[in-house]
Order: sequence, then structure tokens, then C-alpha cells
Amino acid sequence: MRIQRVVALSGGVGGAKLVDGLAQVLPPGALTTIVNTGDDFVHWGLFICPDLDTILYTLAGLAHPDQGWGLAGETFGALAMVERLGGPAWFRLGDRDLGTHLVRTQRLAAGLSLTAITDELRRAYEISTSILPMCDVARPTMLDTRDGTLDFQEWLVRRRGAPQVTRVWWPGPVPPAAPGVIAAIDNADVVVIGPSNPYVSIDPILACDGVRAAIAKKPVIAVSPIVGGAAVKGPLGAMIPTLARREPSAAAIADHYGSLLRGLVIERGDAPPDGLPTLPAPTVMKTRDDRARLAAEVLAFAEVLA
Repeated sequence: MRIQRVVALSGGVGGAKLVDGLAQVLPPGALTTIVNTGDDFVHWGLFICPDLDTILYTLAGLAHPDQGWGLAGETFGALAMVERLGGPAWFRLGDRDLGTHLVRTQRLAAGLSLTAITDELRRAYEISTSILPMCDVARPTMLDTRDGTLDFQEWLVRRRGAPQVTRVWWPGPVPPAAPGVIAAIDNADVVVIGPSNPYVSIDPILACDGVRAAIAKKPVIAVSPIVGGAAVKGPLGAMIPTLARREPSAAAIADHYGSLLRGLVIERGDAPPDGLPTLPAPTVMKTRDDRARLAAEVLAFAEVLA
């Protein structure tokens, strides 16, 4: 089967790198990225979408090359002044990054949807790849921890992910997927789940109304975010033992997604899960060439399985 249309599900840094690789190897118009918005929150009166912005900055070639999030060459004059004046400075907002949040907040106040605003930003950053938020309504990820219930940014950034997580959940009714999300999945030849945290980056997308059912009809390939028994980045390595009651591994990722998966890409040398086709490959993406190489291998694997 020749793959012509791809949907990628993504959170922040790891997923964004694979999305960039897919954008490099696929023809224009072939890729749609559906992005987690469970991390979104209001800070300094501004509506901030960390994962959407990481995708935008990465595809625009503006992301910080080492940390993977934020902007390269960023300055923090506004943050320093806020801190001097006694304001909250625990979430590091850069000066140019503020421009994105100011425009988004103004557009939301004017009545535009998050989907429409994201597309405006995509075009302003001269990105050809389609980028869709998972939904247009607030859907904050909440975490029950040993220190009580915390919202995602309070837990990850302010508390540095230290409180042990016992449950991940979302308040309120199940939201409809954003316009275009279900259609993109229905039209896709394959769905690729990036190496993002399954609990707080991918599950929020799958929990939107109709998304899991639509994806279940498609060949789905995931890239494991676990390498050598540890997470490449972020708190996943500490979350799996408390949430899944097992050690971090590719098998834990495979079991989490269960019957959704047609195949799993794992780090070369890691133990494969039982009963699921796997592709061993170097999955750590240190350069843009690494991203393109891994994306090409994922698509070739998907063509075989599809």
C-alpha cells in the first residue's frame, strides 16, 4: 500500500520532532497533525498552548535547538520585570513568545475558535503542514498526586513533576473533536502516534468525542517514548510504575494503547512486546536528519503493515 495521507498525534517536544521529520519526507498537503491541548492554561491573563506552540515553532524552524521548546535566541526581559515586581515567574515566558500568546488571546476575545487561530498562526509562520488542536473548548488535564489534585502546569513546571501521580483525568463533559479532526482521520491512510507521553499528551486527544473510534478503523503505528527503560524526556519514566504498576518499557507502551496499534517502533536493542509487530530503529532524534530518517522508517514500516 502506498501511503499518501498521514495523521500524526502529538504532544510537545518528542512528538514535534517526529512531526518535523514527517513534514520533511511527505509531499505538501499529505500530513495533518492533531495536537494535545490538555496542557493549555491562562497565565498573566494570556491563553497559552504549550504543545501547539512547540509544534508551530518546530515546523517553522524557530524552536530552541537544545531544550526543544520555546524560541531560539529568546530573551526574558518581561519575565525579569514581572519577577522584580513580585509577580509569578515560575513559568518562563520569553519576550518573543509573548507575541504569540498576545495575538492568540486577542483573537479568542474577538470570538475566533482555537482551530481558526491556530491556522492563522500556521500561515503567519509560513508552515505548509496542517495543524489542528484536538478540540476548541477548554479540556485541562488534571493529576491526582500524593500532594493532592494539581493541574498539569502546576504539577510539571511549578512542582517540576515531583509529586507522584496516581491518576490522570479531565473534568467536565467529553468535548467534541475540533472541526476537521475526524475528517482528517477518516481520510488518512495511516495514523502515527509520536513519541509523546501517552498519559498526558496522547490520551487527551483520544478522549475527545469520536477520535478513538475513528482511529480504531485505521492502521496505527506508534513510536515508543521509552528508550533503555527510561523516558527520552519528561516524567513518563516515573509515571508508568505508579499508573501501570510495571517498569517503563516498550511493552508498557504497547499495552497502554492496546488494540489500537498495528505496529510499534522501538529503540534498537530494547525488548519487543509480545504479539505486536515491531520495528527496531534508532529513535532518539538529535538532528533534523535524524527526524527525517526516523519518519521515513516509520512510513516504510506502516506501508508493510497496512
